[in-house]
Amino acid sequence: MKRLFDAAASGAALLLLAVPLLIVAAVVRLTSPGPALYWSQRVGRGNALFAMPKFRTMRIDTPEVATHLLADPDRWLTPPGAFLRKTSIDELPQLWSVLVGDMSLVGPRPALFNQHDLVALRTEAGVEALRPGVTGWAQINGRDEIAIPEKVALDAEYLRRQGFWFDLTILLRTVLPVVTGRGVTR
Repeated sequence: MKRLFDAAASGAALLLLAVPLLIVAAVVRLTSPGPALYWSQRVGRGNALFAMPKFRTMRIDTPEVATHLLADPDRWLTPPGAFLRKTSIDELPQLWSVLVGDMSLVGPRPALFNQHDLVALRTEAGVEALRPGVTGWAQINGRDEIAIPEKVALDAEYLRRQGFWFDLTILLRTVLPVVTGRGVTR
């Protein structure tokens, strides 16, 4: 049921948002050298790596680490980068990953391939069994503001409580933080 809902909802959203997505891609391309999409290596279900698309918000020479680990993250941003991140528009291409089954609409956010501490704690908690999500329980309870152990505890809570109605609640509660930009550090 969850996979069917994910495929139908992501497919419908991609069709509905096709023109705005093309406009954002054009803005990214016209304001900085490089491709419109950045394909980030992420850790998916069963700790398998997959390529996750995002609109590129950072320069092409940015080190491949979590943004909070950069000494001066703002210097790496493209002209529309801060706006795309604050509004989470940069995340919209992940609907493709949901459509093809690498991700779900709701689940733990996929770790970067080099976030070994996060991956190890999630594996210990059994969270690696879940398909990663565009949004999740940890995102609506702190997003970038919470420490890794707290994030994993929230992911483990999602693992225990997951279900259609809980997912729907998380999707609905994602709207306010996205609209306000609450919890986004960069």
